[in-house]
Amino acid sequence: MSTIVKLVSMSQVDADYAAEISEGDVAVSNLLSLPEGLCAYVARVSSPTQTNPEYAKLLKYCLDHKHFSVFEQVSATFEVTTSLAIAAQLLRHRSFCFQQFSARYSKVPDSYEVFEARSQDKKNRQASHDDMDQTTKDWWNGVQKNAWDASFHYYNEALNKGIAKETARAILPVATTTRLFVSGNLRSYIHYINVRADPATQAEHREIAEAMKQIFILKTPIIAEACGWVETKKEP
Repeated sequence: MSTIVKLVSMSQVDADYAAEISEGDVAVSNLLSLPEGLCAYVARVSSPTQTNPEYAKLLKYCLDHKHFSVFEQVSATFEVTTSLAIAAQLLRHRSFCFQQFSARYSKVPDSYEVFEARSQDKKNRQASHDDMDQTTKDWWNGVQKNAWDASFHYYNEALNKGIAKETARAILPVATTTRLFVSGNLRSYIHYINVRADPATQAEHREIAEAMKQIFILKTPIIAEACGWVETKKEP
């Protein structure tokens, strides 16, 4: 199984509040129906033009001048399927809130994540390179499968002997597939993507950040462009 990232939810304005504010104005209704529109609306809390539907320049200004509190008003939740090894890295982002599958309470499924065979960078301990020959890659994939098959076999055997799940899981490798929910505000996601979509991040973790980035490009295109996540076409 490969890494899977799904958007679960993103902040929406309460319908009664939106109806009260818009008073039938379609432009205002559209403003409040979009995550970026909500950011702009709360950003203008002190402005007499709070419901101005034009907000692209405002959001870009806020990002350029590091007025990040604006982006704390919209939150999103993702479901992420990855390995225990990468989940541990993700959990280091403490501004997020997490809910992760617990092997203490439920039996672990027969699933693990395959890690690419990459060579170690000679200077950067955090970097690796996809330059291994195919023979080595095939050997590495086989080693991972053999290790998983053996560990999962003994995991099941331990459970059959009555050993508690919380103890039996100790034999499973960090490649074991896990699933978790990640919740946070846009400010946290902006920081996370800028850090974890960087080439210095482990490839398997970068896959998560890139998937989230593509979702934000779709759902919050103005913010994504202001963050530099979208390549702008230059005029000839």
